[in-house]
Amino acid sequence: MKAKIRKIATFVEETSTEMGRKVDPPTRRAAAVAVIENPYAGKYVEDLSELMTIGEELGELLTQRAVAALGIAGPAVESYGKAAAVGENGEIEHAAAILHPKLGTPVRRVLGKGAALIPSSKKRGGLGVVLDIPLGHKDAAFVRSHFDGMEVRINDAPRANEIMVAVAVTDSGRPLARVGGLTKEQIKDEDGLR
Repeated sequence: MKAKIRKIATFVEETSTEMGRKVDPPTRRAAAVAVIENPYAGKYVEDLSELMTIGEELGELLTQRAVAALGIAGPAVESYGKAAAVGENGEIEHAAAILHPKLGTPVRRVLGKGAALIPSSKKRGGLGVVLDIPLGHKDAAFVRSHFDGMEVRINDAPRANEIMVAVAVTDSGRPLARVGGLTKEQIKDEDGLR
């Protein structure tokens, strides 16, 4: 593996009640986060292909960990998202190189599908920065009940020369979703949108 991983953390959230109402079954989401060395920290590099390769490796590893944390099969995942935060000696483009060119293919392979774009966010921050992971339905971007997000943080990351990379998955949409729009039962499975 090209990635020099300092640590991996996995987070699981389960919501059983919302506004005094029971959520049955509970909604669950999980995120797996890797803290890695940034090989380009502190310098401008034109060719970011090493980070692209690292993104491909982490896409598979982190998706497998997040799915396992939910205890479901990959195809049962309903939503997904990805995010990265670079430490102070990194640039936002380093996060983009990890997240965009190659990370998505192994995510979709683990899940057995994923026609919709994987929502993503990038930021720079210091130790304990909150990583905001946007979520959306994996097969139809217009399913409003799955527009969501998950926040995670690791108290000692990212260090100045590190990058935090996360993949999040869910087994459902938001608890008690009721803002209308396309439902998951209405997905046409044609274009990743509807």
